[in-house]
Amino acid sequence: MIYAAPLWRVTRGGGMLLAASLLLAPGAHGQATGDGFLFRQPSGSLRIWSGYDRALANSPIFKFVTDTFTLSKRSFGAFAIGGDLSIRLAPRLDVMVSAAWAGSRAGSEYRNWMDNNNQPIQQTTSLERVPLTVSLKWYLVSPGHSIGHFAWVPSTFAPFVGVGGGLMWYRFRQYGDFIDFTDSTVVSDDLESDNWTGTLNAFAGLDVALGPRYILTGRAQYAWAKSHLGSDFVGPNSVDLSGLSVTVGVGVRF
Repeated sequence: MIYAAPLWRVTRGGGMLLAASLLLAPGAHGQATGDGFLFRQPSGSLRIWSGYDRALANSPIFKFVTDTFTLSKRSFGAFAIGGDLSIRLAPRLDVMVSAAWAGSRAGSEYRNWMDNNNQPIQQTTSLERVPLTVSLKWYLVSPGHSIGHFAWVPSTFAPFVGVGGGLMWYRFRQYGDFIDFTDSTVVSDDLESDNWTGTLNAFAGLDVALGPRYILTGRAQYAWAKSHLGSDFVGPNSVDLSGLSVTVGVGVRF
């Protein structure tokens, strides 16, 4: 004799199985993606970026080297690389800690002088800058929004502006052959100045969401900084370290 389970018992068992599936599926998805920002807003982000940093080179030392040697202000344009750690203070306000490096190196020769063999007198000039800053970053629109109590969805585009300040280390160096004008001889030398100084910055940029976690980011930043030259350089006693940078990078929210 074939036994058939009562319909109510089958229906109740199927309903329990369906309910368990629905409850377990979101939990499994949440575990597979970490928080995945399904259950909370991100508390910050970590980014790396690179780009071009154009030194303004407006102080007397730069005028001297561009007048004397085959250099121009563009010779001090530099490759830049850096990173930011941002912590959310409010829905549209972050505090951002940044570190970066920008460095240029250019070969040159005297514009109006040759050595005794009628050969160019050559040298190399380099400029490195390492700013360490803390900034406030304000989003012009919300970088994302919550759906109920369980999901956070990023905005596709989130423009921002910010200001900050901190310290900058620099090194200005010239090495190679130089004319000793006391006796018109050519000597080899290595001239260097390095120091820490204060810096201020202002910036504007755009975040583009690549998903709930990942970000494509672009930024234009202007930095102000100035310092004294070391004793290796006689005459001009200041160096302009200000510059305008344009960078692109990627980031991850956490």
